[in-house]
Amino acid sequence: MAYHLSLSLSLSLLLFTYFPSNSQSNQFCEAGIGYDEVGCGISSSSTKLLIKGGTVVNAHHQEIADVYVKDGIIVAVKPNLTVGDDVKVIDATGKFVMPGGIDPHTHLAMEALNTESVDDFFSGQAAALAGGTTMHIDFVIPVNGSLIAGLEAYEKKAKKSCMDYGFHMVITKFDDIVSRDMEIMVKEKGINSFKFFLAYKGVLMVNDELLLEGLKRCKSLGALAMVHAENGDAVFEGQKRMIQLGITGPEGHALSRPPLLEGEATARAIRLAGFVNTPLYVVHVMSIDAMEEIAKARKSGQRVIGEPVVSGLALDDSGLWDSDFTTASKYVMSPPIRASGHGKALQDALSNGVLQLVGTDHCVFNSTQKASGIDDFRKIPNGVNGIEERMHLVWDLMVESGQISVTDYVRVTSTECARIFNIYPRKGAIIAGSDADIIILNPKSTFEINARSHHSRTDTNVYEGRRGKVTFSL
Repeated sequence: MAYHLSLSLSLSLLLFTYFPSNSQSNQFCEAGIGYDEVGCGISSSSTKLLIKGGTVVNAHHQEIADVYVKDGIIVAVKPNLTVGDDVKVIDATGKFVMPGGIDPHTHLAMEALNTESVDDFFSGQAAALAGGTTMHIDFVIPVNGSLIAGLEAYEKKAKKSCMDYGFHMVITKFDDIVSRDMEIMVKEKGINSFKFFLAYKGVLMVNDELLLEGLKRCKSLGALAMVHAENGDAVFEGQKRMIQLGITGPEGHALSRPPLLEGEATARAIRLAGFVNTPLYVVHVMSIDAMEEIAKARKSGQRVIGEPVVSGLALDDSGLWDSDFTTASKYVMSPPIRASGHGKALQDALSNGVLQLVGTDHCVFNSTQKASGIDDFRKIPNGVNGIEERMHLVWDLMVESGQISVTDYVRVTSTECARIFNIYPRKGAIIAGSDADIIILNPKSTFEINARSHHSRTDTNVYEGRRGKVTFSL
């Protein structure tokens, strides 16, 4: 996968922390390392760095070692390295040194319902960096069905980037021009993943005929097909039913698109991909219904990748029933956050390998934008935050609870994404020759999440008040 390198960071090293609102902003920053809008980072004048004595963690192995970095590239990873006097030294004793997170699923500056998500390619990336994610992959929405015009629009949006990013491409129609442009995306633009929405009828949704054509074209190009799996026709019917019943609040959003519709669409997409004999990536798996379809397919030997998102792992649907509209509407996303029990099942599936990596589906709208649907949940822009919180919450939910190991943590937050989208070992590893996208995790510190101190431009946070034992810090 081709990806875009930020020109604003001459050294791709991130040493980051989450700063609670009651902490001093520089409490974790030492030795000339300053805190700014994108967190703790090495000064751009630094070209040589030695991280000493930390536990270096890769997806396959961990060891106590030093990491020597020169000009943004990892030069050596060995115990007791000796370097010259012109090298900045950071003591990481007692801490974990890991590859930066890679978020496979974001929507920055995305247009929806006559508005645009408030995090653009600067503020969203600033939030990512503050939370230990050093690369993300966003979705290009075609312009009037044109892939070329869509890519040009997103390249313009991404000019303000401050970190590395890549693109997936959404397919909304299929004809000879789209087929040709898919080939251009793969062979000339480095985009090797194409997403098909089975939901959002009349806007982004594709029918089975188009999905089949798209799957065949992905196979011929060696590209990866991705699906948003909900039955859009049934969701449309469910929405009408809720309105007829007088259910207009945010709870109607979840009631109109229950888990069985996610399970049906997941099963259908898996079977069609099997019919074509091409791999399939299912984005934001939110329910037991969808997860079980993936498990069944993988057990049979089919090549299916399942991506839960952190909101589905960490939350339940109780917030959607809050009597305060501003509070309830901030939880509106699709597929919906599910009832209690689904999240734990998804955690189990992540720990046992049924699901492979964790994204966020970060797509945030502020409370004013969400209020456009105060009388009709269908008009609430869909999306929640997570690009800044993902690394914290996966550690707290999965590692602290003993469900996955530290090496598995690296795998599900970084390495697996790099492997799937063909950027490993340049990304997703702490080995000689890899980009120095490095985070240092201090397992002895604590954090709190709130909208006052996060780096996103949204004025709400679906993880408000959550605490954990871990802060990422220098």
